[in-house]
Amino acid sequence: MSSTSSHSKPTARHKSAASSAPTRVVINTRPVERAAPLTQYLQAAGLSVVEIPMLTLQPRPITDAEMALMRQWFAGDYQALVIVSPTAAAAGLAVWQALAREHHGQHSERNGDKQKNASQNNESQKTTERQNLSAPSHLIAVGEATAAVLNEAKIKAASYHVLQPRVANNEGMLAMPEIDSLQAGDKLLVWRGLGGRRLLVNTLQARGVHIDSIAWYERIMPHEAYRQYNQWLQQFSTAASVPSSPSSTLASAPEPAEPAAPSTAQHPKPIPKQSKPVVIISSATAFEHWRQVISQGKRQANDETSAEDTVKQPLADSTGADGLPKLKLSDFAYVVLGERLANMVADEQLSYWRVEDLAPATILAAISA
Repeated sequence: MSSTSSHSKPTARHKSAASSAPTRVVINTRPVERAAPLTQYLQAAGLSVVEIPMLTLQPRPITDAEMALMRQWFAGDYQALVIVSPTAAAAGLAVWQALAREHHGQHSERNGDKQKNASQNNESQKTTERQNLSAPSHLIAVGEATAAVLNEAKIKAASYHVLQPRVANNEGMLAMPEIDSLQAGDKLLVWRGLGGRRLLVNTLQARGVHIDSIAWYERIMPHEAYRQYNQWLQQFSTAASVPSSPSSTLASAPEPAEPAAPSTAQHPKPIPKQSKPVVIISSATAFEHWRQVISQGKRQANDETSAEDTVKQPLADSTGADGLPKLKLSDFAYVVLGERLANMVADEQLSYWRVEDLAPATILAAISA
């Protein structure tokens, strides 16, 4: 039922196929700040892409306990630091720079430079933060975008080197020598968001490695999710109801699910995976948010109402006041990241492709397979 895509870049065959075949609809559920490169890449390949983010990243204030972990890492107590996202990298880097500035100030005072240090202007302080920053452990960034946050911080190249796994996921990190060599008694620090996969943590803890983590942000449901989905559904259902020729770009639209009817009504035949709108899902949290949106799809969410409040409102009728159908999870095909998500959608007998990273070329190759 599922297929695993290759990681090769799209070929001319993909583009020519896209120009001759009906346009495939793809729903990009990545957070707003991470969606654009994927959307642009798929659009360039001839796909029709709509962005309906299922996650928004909300910063979390660092606690005293987490600040203590940062100080321990800064003092060299950890063998490696794993950074799982650009957001975590930016938040952690800011605290790292503050610790470096604090350390520099203490060092200056001990050496009798207190008056000189106090007279430094803001520009020299920034130079101290950027150029005197050195890593107390291996730095491992999960992906290119995460590494770029650290590499573009205008820090002297000799001060540290950012390592990356060959494959940007938990499995790729476990294969790195810097991670594979960790043993009982070693310590690893992780910069991340609240939640997420546990494969890396569970595997290393089974070896006796001590792991601490700092959650710099949490993933919540965007306020706009329901409205954006309803807007897309209206456009999609209207287009699907218009008869089209074989060459029409709307020919791939699925027959919408029928509204609730007596048991004598005939249910529409299952839609083939190759004809369903494709939903890109990168985390279990995003999938659960997508489930909520689909289950309440015809209710218009008030822009000023929080996601938590909207979930508490009653479900809409299956057709709604405008007569549009409400699609089901099974009316879509899914591109999912990793084994955990693949198992989740497989358990619900949903059509899907499994990928091992979120590179645009990987996702296009999966959809085009």
